[in-house]
Amino acid sequence: MGNPKQKWTAEEEEALRAGVAKYGKGNWKLIQRDPELSPFLFARSNIDLKDKWRNLSGGPGGHGSREKSRASKPKPSSDGSQGAVVVKQTALPKPLVDDSSKSFAPNRYNEMIIEAISALKEPNGSDNRAIVGYIEVQNRYKIRKDETFGMKTASPKQKGTKLKQSQNAGHTTCDAVEEASMTAAYLIAEAENKSFVAAEAVKEAERVSKMAEDADSLLQLAKEIFETYLSILTGTK
Repeated sequence: MGNPKQKWTAEEEEALRAGVAKYGKGNWKLIQRDPELSPFLFARSNIDLKDKWRNLSGGPGGHGSREKSRASKPKPSSDGSQGAVVVKQTALPKPLVDDSSKSFAPNRYNEMIIEAISALKEPNGSDNRAIVGYIEVQNRYKIRKDETFGMKTASPKQKGTKLKQSQNAGHTTCDAVEEASMTAAYLIAEAENKSFVAAEAVKEAERVSKMAEDADSLLQLAKEIFETYLSILTGTK
């Protein structure tokens, strides 16, 4: 009689599944020689791997299907009452609420404003109309009349119930925060634009001053050469 076969462990079954997925069914020697799988399957022969895989896959003559059918049958309860099938209710994942519109709007406005100011490059700064026109043309984004870069003036509220006022309070706060963010972004971009214009003006002034100094030097050199030439002519005569 041969050595009694030991029961397959969960680790051996997982290693066998991994080997079949890696090398394919039938390549039992390659699976046994794999350095990652051999520590789990060294005690098994090729026939053992083949028979075990037939059982796991539920092939012909295997016990996989019978084990599944046997395991699927509900056991009768001890008190003789009708067994009720208990279905576990898995918690459905809650739908994710996309809040990208709230966080995206201020950033998108800031990018469009900065892009418009950088593209216009007005020497004295860009006004609101020019920025709005550039955004509408380049981004195909129609800005409504009530969308401004500053704070909105409060309009007279109609009389209503306290419930409606409490519901609108949250929207008003969000709008105020969004408008404040747009205003701050506009002011920062305008300041950066003016700073850039001022720096360019300073560079231009320095260049013109350098050219003037070079011109004065050339003029002085020309005068000296002319005086030397006159003295030579006078001495010759």
